[in-house]
Amino acid sequence: MQDDIPGAFDPASDLDPYEIRVLGVLAEKEALTPDNYPLSLNAVMNGCNQLSSRDPVLQLSEDVVHDTLQRLMQRKLVGGISQAGARVIKYEHRMRIKWTLEQDKVAVLAMLMLRGLQTAGEIRTRSGRVHEFKSVAEVETALQFLVDKYPPLVARLERAPGTKEPRYGQLLGGPIDVARADAAGGAAGSAGAAGGSSASRIAQLEQEVAALRGEVDELKAQFAAFRQQFE
Repeated sequence: MQDDIPGAFDPASDLDPYEIRVLGVLAEKEALTPDNYPLSLNAVMNGCNQLSSRDPVLQLSEDVVHDTLQRLMQRKLVGGISQAGARVIKYEHRMRIKWTLEQDKVAVLAMLMLRGLQTAGEIRTRSGRVHEFKSVAEVETALQFLVDKYPPLVARLERAPGTKEPRYGQLLGGPIDVARADAAGGAAGSAGAAGGSSASRIAQLEQEVAALRGEVDELKAQFAAFRQQFE
């Protein structure tokens, strides 16, 4: 297995891990929660810090997410929208326009951005709510499109010893350090195995409460804007 996969972008334009996470969240939530999309800063932060469907699990502060969004806006990968009557700016990704991608390619890229190195079969299983692939072959077709782009957005890795399927990884952050990615995945898996502890359960509940509060705040803002129309 290769230890280092060549990257697609000039180092000056490579995205950092926080930028990749934020973009992946925006792409995922666009499909999962279209009624609440574009997302508020709070909603983006909650999506970044989810304990499920994320590898690795992160804990980003509101300031860090805000600064990350500003950098992505400068790169023209994210747009900020001020909706009439709304008190907060909402954010949307522009990967579809930036790289001329259809939804199946956006879905595949988002899975790789949010969950690290994966096989085509794993991507199909995990992307069902973002895009419904009828077969693994459809996923492989989307992956090949992303591999063949210039510059490429995805790389196909050699099969690991004892495995039957190759894995794929996104190149938005530059060269893929396979050993480091595997180590991060292993650490995340160990943390998941220990998820039954009370501390982990409390952290998960706190995260869910924070997410619900964010949704309530957004609904309040939407209701206030709606009421203003009749005042």
